[in-house]
Amino acid sequence: MMRIRINHLAFACCLLLYLSAGCKKGQVQGTTGELLRSVPEKENVSPEGIIEFLRAAEASPHEFHSIMILRHGNVVAEGWWHPYRPELKHTLYSASKSFTSTAIGFAVAEKRLKVTDKVITFFPESLPENVSPNLADMEIRDLLCMAAGQEPEPTNAVTSAHTDWIRAFLARPVVNDPGTKFLYNSMATYMLSAIIQKITGETLIDYLTPRLFEPLGIRDMDWETDPAGINTGGWGLRVKTEDMARFGQLYLQEGMWNGKRILPKSWIREATTFKIDQAPEADKSEKESDDWLQGYCYQFWRCRNNAFRGDGAFGQYIIVLPEKDAVIAITSETQDMQGVLDLVWDYLLPAMKDEKLPENPSSNETLKNILSELSLTAPVSTVNSELIPKISGNTYALEPNSMNIESLSIAFNDDLCNVTINNGKDNYKFGFGKDSWNIGETHRPGPNLLSSAQGHFKGYPPVKVACSYNWLDENTLTLIIRYIESPHTEYLTCVFDKDSISASVKISFRPKDEPVKLKGKIVLP
Repeated sequence: MMRIRINHLAFACCLLLYLSAGCKKGQVQGTTGELLRSVPEKENVSPEGIIEFLRAAEASPHEFHSIMILRHGNVVAEGWWHPYRPELKHTLYSASKSFTSTAIGFAVAEKRLKVTDKVITFFPESLPENVSPNLADMEIRDLLCMAAGQEPEPTNAVTSAHTDWIRAFLARPVVNDPGTKFLYNSMATYMLSAIIQKITGETLIDYLTPRLFEPLGIRDMDWETDPAGINTGGWGLRVKTEDMARFGQLYLQEGMWNGKRILPKSWIREATTFKIDQAPEADKSEKESDDWLQGYCYQFWRCRNNAFRGDGAFGQYIIVLPEKDAVIAITSETQDMQGVLDLVWDYLLPAMKDEKLPENPSSNETLKNILSELSLTAPVSTVNSELIPKISGNTYALEPNSMNIESLSIAFNDDLCNVTINNGKDNYKFGFGKDSWNIGETHRPGPNLLSSAQGHFKGYPPVKVACSYNWLDENTLTLIIRYIESPHTEYLTCVFDKDSISASVKISFRPKDEPVKLKGKIVLP
């Protein structure tokens, strides 16, 4: 009897401790499921550590667009570098893959498929005339862990040259035994999306909406499709930074949200644990310093510090740190994605303490001010050109060029430069602020890593842009278009000489490429 009483007493003490801690682990949303806000030290995070991270980010070569840091389920810091804003979606690139993997998790839970199902069984009408043994052996789990067996990686070859991506994927040689060799393959993820649509009759985004997006409060998302209307799966999802954080928090809470089970815990663990070694030949020192050599899961990457992440090209991150009960969402543009993660490990990881921290109003106020003033400042003119009245109202017909721009029309109105870009079929109008960002929207497809894909941006609404102009000298005008729902920016530098124009176009994610050259003359009325 005494033993029972002691156990009951111990249970009661544990329960009281759990309740007094606010039930932080796994119960972090408000009554409507929104993320709660807190101050860093209440969640045992040093505000000075976050400040140091932000200062290091500003001094780095990386262009940050947003960050949101959660600890114990509460947002302890969030910021957007103007003109990026909290209400804007952002292209996730391959971080989309983790959402596609989640759809497979739902389908498994609903017993619609198994990860051991053979890929060819879903598409008997699209098979090549001769099905190789390796293709016949390819399973859903091989797609999930980037071990489909194809080589080389087929994405560009398939998407740029074909409208039937399923048939083109299945026709590619499967040179390795599926499941044995890692090769990053965005078309493998596309096939997961195609499988979801085949078995449910719904697109991937429609299938996920009642199961994932609506329960988590994620709205206004969109997802690129292929020419047949199948969501691309491996890229093309656009959601807000807070939505990225919500998704990471769901995985941190092992499938629970607002007290309800969204995904089975078994699937969360299956999807985020080591499945295949990306580089088994790498030595120990390489693996200790490289977050791309920690193992791949089901469309998630393992990280150092026993973390895992979804990530996308040029620096889109959903980082989940179970040992710290933390999630970090970042959008950015960088040529060095490891460098961004190094900043996280160097500054944010040590800022997350195990012990209780004292209140720190001074540092919190400093942090608040820094976060509110984050900005990517528009370049400022070095001169006030006297050419403005001479070129305002002109249209310049351009020689044939690789960007298919046939003409540029330029008109100045106070501190706004209105430019119309014509490609022969469509007129795209932009308003550029003088030395400042002017916010607008356009149907013109912006620069993108998958811009050669058939059906690219199909189904997208107009995209938001922030545009600025400045004069480098009396004859040289720079026009900057930030596509602020993507990581990317276009720079158009125009040099005027009497009735002619010579211009060059530079895209931010191709800094080493030669700019595209444009030449033209005024079109007389």
